Amino acid sequence: MCGIAGTYRWPDGKVVTDRLTDTLAHRGPDGAGRYNHPVGDGEVHLGHRRLAIIDLSETGAQPMVKDGLALTYNGELYNAPELRAELTSAGVRFRGTSDTEVLLEAWRHWGTDCLPRLRGMFALGIFDERTGELVLARDQLGIKPLFLLRRGAGLVFASELKALAAANGAPLEVDHAALVASLLYYWVPDSRCAFREAEKLPPGSWLRCRPDGQVERGTYWNLKDVATEGRERARSGERPDLAAIVEESTRQHLLSDVPVATFLSGGLDSSYLTALAARHQPGISAYTIGFRAEDAKFEAMPDDLRYARQVAERFGVDLHEIEIAPNVLDLLPRMTYSLDEPIGDPAAINTFLICSAAREAGVKVMLSGMGADELFAGYRKHLANLIALRYQRVPRPLRRGVARAVDRLPVATARRGYRSVRFAKRFLSFADLPEETAFRRSYTMYDQDELLALIDPDLAGTVDDVLTEHADIYEDNELDDFVNRMCLGDARMFLPGLNLAYTDRSSMAASTEVRVPYVDVEVVKAAFAVPGDRKIVGRQGKAVLKEAATSVLPREIVYRPKGLFSAPLRAWMSRDLAPLVREVVNDGLLVNSGFLRRDALARMVAEDASGQRDFSKHLWHVLTLEYWYRDATTGSGQSTHLTA
Repeated sequence: MCGIAGTYRWPDGKVVTDRLTDTLAHRGPDGAGRYNHPVGDGEVHLGHRRLAIIDLSETGAQPMVKDGLALTYNGELYNAPELRAELTSAGVRFRGTSDTEVLLEAWRHWGTDCLPRLRGMFALGIFDERTGELVLARDQLGIKPLFLLRRGAGLVFASELKALAAANGAPLEVDHAALVASLLYYWVPDSRCAFREAEKLPPGSWLRCRPDGQVERGTYWNLKDVATEGRERARSGERPDLAAIVEESTRQHLLSDVPVATFLSGGLDSSYLTALAARHQPGISAYTIGFRAEDAKFEAMPDDLRYARQVAERFGVDLHEIEIAPNVLDLLPRMTYSLDEPIGDPAAINTFLICSAAREAGVKVMLSGMGADELFAGYRKHLANLIALRYQRVPRPLRRGVARAVDRLPVATARRGYRSVRFAKRFLSFADLPEETAFRRSYTMYDQDELLALIDPDLAGTVDDVLTEHADIYEDNELDDFVNRMCLGDARMFLPGLNLAYTDRSSMAASTEVRVPYVDVEVVKAAFAVPGDRKIVGRQGKAVLKEAATSVLPREIVYRPKGLFSAPLRAWMSRDLAPLVREVVNDGLLVNSGFLRRDALARMVAEDASGQRDFSKHLWHVLTLEYWYRDATTGSGQSTHLTA
């Protein structure tokens, strides 16, 4: 895991690449490297920051230059041993034991055809001195980020957007359409970028720059095709051995020359991975979090710690418990800077604090259960959308009566919140809507009218574009299975846009690598070969994964109520952050610029304070957006502290 950067036929390429690479120092504190070579009427410059995990010697250093190829690469190849053996049998001679050299030789042997053979997470830039071509590529599922900016025949690229902003020498222009999308989702979809000139290389794709200025793009892996193939496998009666596939993926993700630990929330996904990892690495460490008692009580959060302790004791895991009682006034601007784009999920704070604690203990690599909910229909929204289909058959007068009754119920009092009321209000906000609209509304922040009321009226057309984009992506498939349509939508938007994005940025801010064994090409193929009626059975989400896990875990863990890898937002917003919210509403840059409307924000604050509606998540995201916008428009390079 590392930070990569570079320029191709870019003015002052060396200076810019040095600046890009220095901005990424937190991603690779173990070493730095540079490479340059003439190309056409300019030069190519590659930069690298190293987090040494496999082959800690200099033979693993980057950029790696060998026989006319130069590679800067961020990620891990879990099938590197198998590829090494295949290449060795073809006559390739290796100098070291790194997966970087395996990737370089695989490229020499197969070119872009090597990409679908790679099993891992990666973003790379590879330059061929013979042809003068630079190719950028990103892993199949978008686990690792790669941002780029093109001007004329020139290009710059980096692992983080803040590096491109720093390299430009002046603030990049904010893309207000991306900010509108961020308000809707509380993250920026992978198809958009918060700065107008920049873009994200799409997952499963590559881009080739030629010395004559031509640019070629290609796609080597497509989730839509994988889902279609999975449907055909399911129709033929194939039942993948999910337990064996998940165990193999977990074993491969343990490949490392430094210690590996796990996230352990006590929920199914992390408990299953931790138990499997402990089979192959007895005594492995795990990290879990708890919250201040008063925060957890106010939020009505389940006691996850006791489940984590139970798993640790049963499998001989060395458990480290971390209490999350952060000074959010200090952490909020720091996290906003680290996350690169406006991402309003407080789970990013949890990830950062866990990774920081692990790093202090000497751990560089952690396994996370990220991705299982998206692929196996484990979120409440998946079950809720299925229930909504049945709810729509209830007579309309009865539905109207239920809606009126629930609307009058408070979501919180001064002493505690009521999760069941929040869930009921959320459900009724989408239960009567058509499929795609209901699915979008079940996990986004606002409906169309609410979003239009919140922002500059001149951006109404942008709202239409953002909503149309969601519909286009959700409906772009040939699946006849509602549950798998939802899973495919999540795997294409929610997973790379939010969960993988904040996991990468938060962990790398702590100079720690997080690996995601469920977000593995073989696990994904198996997931879409499972029909939806085996993913949600009755009221049980992830039913097929739970079935696989019962061979390892006690039923009390497998079938416990679902926990949340989140934070006690209502407690934070009503206490720690209340003065800050008032300041942003009354005198924030987004309000003063006209992007957000003060009256709409004030109504949200009032309704949240009264306990009638729960806008804690919405207001948290407004704070993250405010901090990000101030930083982006001032070009300061770090988030500006607001007064509290």
